[in-house]
Amino acid sequence: MRKNVINYILSLLILMSACSIDITPTDRYTEEVIWDSENSIDLYVNGLYTEFRTFEFGRFPIGYDNATDGLTDIMKYTSQASGNGTVNILASDASRYTASTPGITYWASAYTRIRRINEFIYGLQNYSNTSEEQKLAFEAEARFIRGYVYFWLARINGSFVIIDDLEGHTSLTNDRSSEDECYNFIAEDFAFAAQHLPETRLASATGRATKGAALSLLARTWLYAASIAEFDRNQYNNDPKTGIPNEKAKTYYENAIVAAEAVVALANQGVYDLESNFAEIFTKSNNKESIFRIDYVTQFITHQYDFGFVPPGDAPGQAMVYGVPTAELVDAFEMADGSKFNWANGMHAANPYENRESRFYATILYNGATWKGRTLNTTDGGGEDGFVQIGTISEPRKTVTGYYAKKLLDPGNTSFIQNRSTQSWHEIRYAEVLLILSEAQILSEKLTEGRTTLNILRNKRGLPNVTANTREQLFEAIQHERMVELAFEGHRYWDLRRWRLAHVKLNNIRFTGHKINNLGSGYMYEKVVCDTRDREFIGQMYYLPIPLAEIQRNTAITQIQGW
Repeated sequence: MRKNVINYILSLLILMSACSIDITPTDRYTEEVIWDSENSIDLYVNGLYTEFRTFEFGRFPIGYDNATDGLTDIMKYTSQASGNGTVNILASDASRYTASTPGITYWASAYTRIRRINEFIYGLQNYSNTSEEQKLAFEAEARFIRGYVYFWLARINGSFVIIDDLEGHTSLTNDRSSEDECYNFIAEDFAFAAQHLPETRLASATGRATKGAALSLLARTWLYAASIAEFDRNQYNNDPKTGIPNEKAKTYYENAIVAAEAVVALANQGVYDLESNFAEIFTKSNNKESIFRIDYVTQFITHQYDFGFVPPGDAPGQAMVYGVPTAELVDAFEMADGSKFNWANGMHAANPYENRESRFYATILYNGATWKGRTLNTTDGGGEDGFVQIGTISEPRKTVTGYYAKKLLDPGNTSFIQNRSTQSWHEIRYAEVLLILSEAQILSEKLTEGRTTLNILRNKRGLPNVTANTREQLFEAIQHERMVELAFEGHRYWDLRRWRLAHVKLNNIRFTGHKINNLGSGYMYEKVVCDTRDREFIGQMYYLPIPLAEIQRNTAITQIQGW
């Protein structure tokens, strides 16, 4: 199987090296080497999947892993310098977001990829001699990827230009569609993909889309659309094309439920399941919880997640320690019995890292934790892994909160400096589908069903049932569960945005860590700020601007109001 995977990746690398070939319509699509060979078509599709690497490990939009989590209350980037500290600049200065320099933008890259995908679909439909069934399967993969690209534009800009053919792209005369139309278009792509993709793939085709992957992203799409309809209500932007009518929220929640329940049906058939060992989900690629992921192979396709996030004692003087968990995240993990952790509780405060839920130990590296054969010392003055007060050093490359991020690290990788890393990135997993389903059920007033779905996940994580009963209480429970279950998987920033809570949770506030002092007879935990400036998120930022250069290129596009 390993040989098949390597051959598959080598084929992909060969295709990627040839990406400079610009296939244009009518005069080059008849080249036999492309369209008369199913193998060549297959390689073309493989090449389209490289777009997912733009977003692996939460790297978008700044090029650093966990970048968007670093904009939130769950992670603090350590650097104060330009470059490594760009996340902190964007998190604390709303004036950095302008039409000239949007701060977060995917527009140009997205439409470059969309053009490639539309070229592929056009050539497939007009010049390929493969069977109709195979054409549909190839088109389904292309539209799965296109739906994903457009989904990112919807996350950032809300309203975008819909282009589903070659003529629409080259004419540059299209204005933005409404946000509602945009989400419906994305849903159409994922629905088509779900209809024509297989339920499972051979091991040699790991990383290719499946029915379950398309259904999962369809459920995610409808949940986002429902969230905009539920919570935006045109409070933050008067642009006529942004926002979704509030009366559509219930329908879109129902759509999310239908898609998510179809994934649950696949799980009931044995295709997916929740894993008992939470930590192994992120270090063991072949697990039932993974629905769509990117795999890596040593020496061929690798990443540098460990280099960026291991405690510095793993590679003294070399590890970067880009970001570390905040106290806000650490304190959110429950006790093993499901009760809330509370520093005001004397027993909790005396031993804050004992008797916590299993996800805490899989997600957080704390003072006294065992890691790669050593006991971590994250105290003030604790040596290689010790605490540094934020602002005292421009590039500390140590924890500024008293914690390190464990989740997604490979505990067995001791050669990441030389050989980089190969643990998988999971774009979507079964736990998220259950959270989508639960949220959609709760917010569409199916409270009993939503609570039951949420408890399935909690019970698998070793936690008791939630006791919440009302819509408001259960929605708070969902927010909490997503925060801890999906930490460092690139969801927190976008969740707070779609719930229209970012301007509440991420504005006019400084997040914290714990400065731990070793008293000899025990430890003293001092709460300290880990931001040097207040965070800033204003309502205008829910719809980020289209880059000015794109407005100048296509005069038919109207800028999002307010920018």
